[in-house]
Amino acid sequence: MQRASGLFDDMARLMTGAVGVAQGVQEEAKSFVRAQIEKAAADMDLVGRDEFEAMKVLAARAQEEVATLKERLAALEERLASGPR
Repeated sequence: MQRASGLFDDMARLMTGAVGVAQGVQEEAKSFVRAQIEKAAADMDLVGRDEFEAMKVLAARAQEEVATLKERLAALEERLASGPR
C-alpha cells in the first residue's frame, strides 16, 4: 500500500510541476501578445489618451464658438434684411 501512496505522491508532484509550467507558458504568451499589440499600435501612429482628451476639449470649444458665431451672423443678417434705420 505504501508503494501506491508513493506513486500518488510522485504523480501529484508531477501534476503540480506541469501546472506551474503551463502557468509560465501562459504568462509568456500574454507578454508576447501584449508586446506585439503595443508594437502594432506604435507602428499605426495612434494618439495617446492625453492627446485625445486635449483634442476633445478643443473640439468642444470650437463647437461652442461656431454656435455663437452662427447666432451673431443670424442677428446681423436680420438687421440687414430689415433695411436701413
